Parts: sequence; structure tokens; C-alpha cells
Amino acid sequence: MSGWTSSSFLYQPPISNPYPVAGPRARFSSLELRHLVIAFVVLTADLLLLLLRNDLFYGGITHAQLMRDVLGAAIAAPLAAATGFVAHEMAHKFVAQHRGLWAEFRMSPQGLLMSFAFSALLGVLFATPGATMIGGRGTVEEAGVTSLAGPGTNMLEAGGFAAAALLLIHFHQYFLAPLIGYVAFINLVFAVFNLLPFGPLDGKKVLAWSKGIWVSAFVVALAAGVAAFFFLP
Repeated sequence: MSGWTSSSFLYQPPISNPYPVAGPRARFSSLELRHLVIAFVVLTADLLLLLLRNDLFYGGITHAQLMRDVLGAAIAAPLAAATGFVAHEMAHKFVAQHRGLWAEFRMSPQGLLMSFAFSALLGVLFATPGATMIGGRGTVEEAGVTSLAGPGTNMLEAGGFAAAALLLIHFHQYFLAPLIGYVAFINLVFAVFNLLPFGPLDGKKVLAWSKGIWVSAFVVALAAGVAAFFFLP
């Protein structure tokens, strides 16, 4: 998710503002890094809860199976959080900074609390950990391009992980294949969710920039997500 101006997650028309121009080089502040780490840890915990929900709440499995599930979750959860969330936000940031705009990630404490509650109580991933805030004299085109960078990164990553999962199945790696397939699917969930064309989500800004590009991106992400759900291990 990307947001324009520091006081809101919503894009606003280009205005003068006090933010320093970042230049083409990627830059991080200590505050941004703290926010990223906290959001990453909470989202990883969300995914661990989802992956281990049956083991934690229903039981009825052997100790060996429990250890196998815990190991699998310990691999898949941080990898899905890093690629689905961190890479998504960094794509927004780097594209914006490359265009000379100020861009830093800010977590949403309410969103993190809500995502953990949904994961723990309902077994549903509803992750709104925060947004990459962007400031500068941006245009509607720049808002669309930087917003598309996040879901686009998720789709590219999903393609790579899906290919890796199928390759692992070919070589009879039945432990790793479902974990990598899960990471691919989570990336597509992030892509589809963020491309929805309303609220503070990326899709609204992409749609304002180009209806054709938004339709193409959303259809591809949704179709890939459905295919991943039914055909990936």
C-alpha cells in the first residue's frame, strides 16, 4: 500500500510540501526501519498463527507431525511476510525515490492489532500493517506508477515461487513444495487485495491513472490467484 502525503493514506493532488527530495538513491531513516521491523514481526506472527491454527486449536496429531508443521511454518511465514509485504512496500519506496520523491514506510498500530486479532480469533488474513508514505510534487501518473509497483512486485515474485514449487514437486520434494506454493499464493493475495479500487489501496490510484492498466493488472492477479489456489501444491 502507498499513501501520498504524511497525514493520510489517500492520494491528494500535487501540492508544495516540506518533505526533502530523496533523489534517485534509496534512503532509510531509523524510524522507518523500526516501523518496518515491527510490522514484519507482527505479520510473520499472523501467518504463523494461520499456518499452525489446526495444530494449536484442534490437536489430534503426533509429536513428529507437530514438529514438521512448526518447521514448515517457521520457513513459510517469514518468507511470505518478507516477499508479500516488505518487498511490496520497498517497491513503492524505491520507485518513488527514483523519481525524486520523499518516501518512507509507516506502520499502522491499529492495522497491526486488527490483523493479529483476525488471525488469532477468526483464522483470516486481513493485513493492513501500514503504508509507504510519499511526499513531493507528484502527478497522477507518478501516483499510479508507484502504486502499481507494489502489486506488480508481488505478481512477479508469485510467478517465480510458483515455478519453484512445481519444480520441487517434479523432484519429489514434498515437504518444501507446499511451503513455496503457499508463499506464491500469499503474494497473489497481497496483489489482489491491494489492487482493489477503493479506499487507501493501490488500485484506486492505479485506476485514476489508467483504467486499462488497472483492469489488466487486476484480472491477471485475480486469475493467477485462483489458479494458484487450485493447482499449486
